[in-house]
Amino acid sequence: LTADEKERINARRALRSASWAAVFYLITTDILGPFNAPYAISQVGYVPGVILYFIMGVVACYTGLLLWWLFLKLDSDTFPVKTYADLTERIYGRTARHIVSVLQSLQLIINVGTICLSNGQSLSQIAKGNLCFAVCIVIWAIVGMFIGQIRTLKAYGWLANSAVWINLAIIFISMGFIAHSPPNYSAAESAYGIGIEPIVKSTFVSLPIASKVNGIMNMVFAYGGAMIFPEMLAEMRRPWDFWKGMCCAQLLIFVAYLLYGLFVYSYQGQYTLGIAYQGVSKYSWQTVGNVLGLVTGIIAAGLYGNIGIKIAYYNIVEDMLGGPSLMSRTGHIIWVGMVFLYWALAFIVGAAIPQVQTISGLVAAICIMQFTYTFPPALIFGYYFLKHGRDSSTGKINWKRGFFGGETKMLLFKTFNFFLAWAALAMACLGMYGSGTAIQETFQTGAATSFGCTPPV
Repeated sequence: LTADEKERINARRALRSASWAAVFYLITTDILGPFNAPYAISQVGYVPGVILYFIMGVVACYTGLLLWWLFLKLDSDTFPVKTYADLTERIYGRTARHIVSVLQSLQLIINVGTICLSNGQSLSQIAKGNLCFAVCIVIWAIVGMFIGQIRTLKAYGWLANSAVWINLAIIFISMGFIAHSPPNYSAAESAYGIGIEPIVKSTFVSLPIASKVNGIMNMVFAYGGAMIFPEMLAEMRRPWDFWKGMCCAQLLIFVAYLLYGLFVYSYQGQYTLGIAYQGVSKYSWQTVGNVLGLVTGIIAAGLYGNIGIKIAYYNIVEDMLGGPSLMSRTGHIIWVGMVFLYWALAFIVGAAIPQVQTISGLVAAICIMQFTYTFPPALIFGYYFLKHGRDSSTGKINWKRGFFGGETKMLLFKTFNFFLAWAALAMACLGMYGSGTAIQETFQTGAATSFGCTPPV
C-alpha cells in the first residue's frame, strides 16, 4: 500500500464508530414516518392493505439480511465497501455500479425534495396559506443546507434518536385528534377534487388499477431503508451486529405503519390525505402535528442528504477526479459547496411535483423497489453464481456450473432469489405505470404545482 492508501484506510477505520443501536435509530429515522400509510390503505382497502404490508415487510427483512451477508463477505481494509454501488461492482462490474449510483442518487435527491415539499405543506397550513407556497419550500432547503454540514453518521445519532420519539408522539397525538375531528374536507377537495359526502371505508376498494398500484407503491416507501444499508454497515464498529438493529427497526416500522394506517383510514375513509395528520379540520390540531412533523422531516432529510452527498463525493471527487479524502481539510471545503448545490437541486426536484403521495409512489417504483426487492436477491444470486461457476486456475466462467453448481439446498436458494429478483422488477414496472398515471391525473384535476404560491392542500 502507498502512504496515501494507508492514510485513507486509517481515516475510514476512524469513521467506523456507529453501534447497532445507532443503526436502529438511523434506519427508523430514515423510514419511520407512517403518515402516507393511511392513504396507501385507502387506495386498496383493509384486507389487501394488511396482507401487502405484512408480505412486503417479511421480504424486506430477508433482503436486508442478504445485503448484510454480502457486505461481510466482500468488505476489506484494502477494498472497502463504502456504498451500495461498491457492493454491486464486485459482482456485476463497472456498468452495474454506474446504474446503481444513478438510481441511488435519484432516490436520495427525490427523498430530500419530497421532505422539503411536505414540510412546505405543513408550514403553509400553519401560516393559513398567507405565505407563498414556493417560499415555504425554499425555507426548508436553506435549513437543510446548514444541517448538511454534519459529515459523519455518528454525529446524527442524537438527532436520529430524538426523531424516532417525536415521530411516535405525532402518531399517537394525531390518532387522538383524528378520532375527535371530522376530515379536512377543504384540503381533500384541493387534493382530490371531491366534495362533502358520507365517509366510506371498504374491505376491498373499487378504484382504477393505476390508483391501486400507486397506493401499493406508497406502501413500498415504508421499506425503503435498504438503499443505505451498505453505507451504514461501512460506518459500524462491529458490522456483524447490523442484523440486530435492522430487524428491530423493520419490526417497529411494520407495526407503526399498519396500526396507524388502519386507524386513520377507519375514521377518514376516502378523505385520507397523503400526509395523514394534515387531515384534521381543526387548525390548532393541524398545527401540533405540523410543527412536530417539521422537526422530524428536516432530520430525515439531513440523513438522506448526508448519504447522497457522500455517494457523489466518493464517485465523482475521489474516484473520477482523484480528489482529496473526505476527512481532509480540502475535502471539507468541497463538501460545503456540494451541500449547497445538493439542497438547491432537491428544491427544484421536489417543487416540480404537485402532491406528496404521487412523488412517493413514483420514487418507490423507480428506485425503492430495486434497492429493497430487486437488487439484493440479484446480488446474492450473482455472488454464488461466480463462486460456483468461476474456474480458480483460469478465471473463466462456466455458466452451467454457475447456475446448477453447489448442493441441492444451494441450487434451490439461487433459483428462489433469481425468480424473486425478476418478480420484483415486474412489480416495479407496474408501479411506474400506476404512479405515472396518478401524476397525470393530478395535473388534470388542476392541483397546484409547488412553484406557485397556491398550496396544494
